[in-house]
Amino acid sequence: MRQPRAVKRVYIPKAGDKKKLRPLGIPVILDRCHQARVRNALEPEWEARFEARSYGFRPGRSCQDAVSAIYQTCKGSRARRVWALDADLAAAFDRIDHAHLLQAIGGFPASGMIAEWLKAGVFEPGKGFAPTEEGTPQGGVISPLLLNVALHGLEEAAGVRYVTAGAQAGDTKASSPVLVRYADDLVVLCRSQEQAQQIKARLTEWLGPRGLAFNEDKTKIVHLSQGFDFLGFNVRRYDRKLLIKPGKAAIRRVRERLAAEMRTLRGGNAMAVIAKLNPIIRGWAAYYRGVVSSRLFDSLDAYMWKLLYKWSAWSHPNKPKDWIVGRYFGKHNKFRNDRWVFGAPGTSAYVTKFAWTGIVRHVMVKGAASPDDPALAEYWAERRTKVKPPLDRYTLRLLTRQNARCPLCGDHLLTAEQPPESPQAWERWWLQLARRAISADHLTHHGEPGSPDDDQTRLVHASCHRGHLARQRRKPALQPATP
Repeated sequence: MRQPRAVKRVYIPKAGDKKKLRPLGIPVILDRCHQARVRNALEPEWEARFEARSYGFRPGRSCQDAVSAIYQTCKGSRARRVWALDADLAAAFDRIDHAHLLQAIGGFPASGMIAEWLKAGVFEPGKGFAPTEEGTPQGGVISPLLLNVALHGLEEAAGVRYVTAGAQAGDTKASSPVLVRYADDLVVLCRSQEQAQQIKARLTEWLGPRGLAFNEDKTKIVHLSQGFDFLGFNVRRYDRKLLIKPGKAAIRRVRERLAAEMRTLRGGNAMAVIAKLNPIIRGWAAYYRGVVSSRLFDSLDAYMWKLLYKWSAWSHPNKPKDWIVGRYFGKHNKFRNDRWVFGAPGTSAYVTKFAWTGIVRHVMVKGAASPDDPALAEYWAERRTKVKPPLDRYTLRLLTRQNARCPLCGDHLLTAEQPPESPQAWERWWLQLARRAISADHLTHHGEPGSPDDDQTRLVHASCHRGHLARQRRKPALQPATP
């Protein structure tokens, strides 16, 4: 899925204009703040209306939820929905019809501001100013929400029908198709090829007034025995057994990136290699840890070993193999009985392995549950305990002991509202975690001096930790009492 390009709107001074200009970044930041404010007001209203199987850019939902929905629908030898309409919308962010979108928003108080953002136009260096007659603000904070609003109603247009009463209320009817959507990527699971063709024709007619259309090059109707790729995963039935694996294109991209990074690291030291590779490996493994990935992880570890040995041999061309192996490879991870771990000599740092990330089945979000619903506060609190982040056992043990809350502010340390949505997002999550960024999603160890297992050790928000230290510095020192 293509992400919207980030294009900044700037002020172009006229000739002879002596007006003192603010830095270009200030208007952009203010504009993003206003969009975030409007999104926070508009999102809860639409979260109560969105379809149950719409997962893209919504709080509490992720790519793993969309993949799990496909698995729950097509698993088992008795599954009847064995045909899939694998569809992609052509330039969805750029072609949304403004009139239809504003009509869907209706009487929302900030609809005037949204209309101005839609009509504002863009300025690109080297191309000049261009008006925007269609589409959403490029790179805007509110753009993903506007796309979901524009695409609301796809399930009804596809003919999806739910059971409304009884013990199976909320389940799709036996003859109904199942539509799973993530932003502008969607899959319709059907009982026959004819049903898939009919649904494609209905959706094409429904998308027309909204300014949207299918990308015919990427839209196809396939049988599950042939398989299809969705959000970087490959979905396919093998002898009536459904298996979801990382897609071949995703595997090729991570291999090419690892090889490219190792080439750029030639001339650097082992610490630079470890600092560069660990976030990539951990992020990719964290994204694909919920599907059938064990053998692939082992294969990537073998490929990574070859790259690391090649880098070591290139760094020391006059040294024998035994010397290279003895210098860089060994049991650097004391918790693993593995003597082929790449590490930096004289330090405890080492390159992690894909296979060290355990396979954990994703806990799919329940129906149309929204984090904004006060009646579901207990459900979301329980979900935070079920969705285990890819952290070490020691940190997970501390999270469990603290009920996943910061002892300084009382808020949740790791929120389940917006999990990372791609291997690159997981990689950034790891980088920010290591750097202790100011964010509610990142942890820092804090406690009295002592052993790591001391009861004084706790997990707090990095921002809370800094504020706590600042308050301590501001306290006046106690003066000694005079007789």
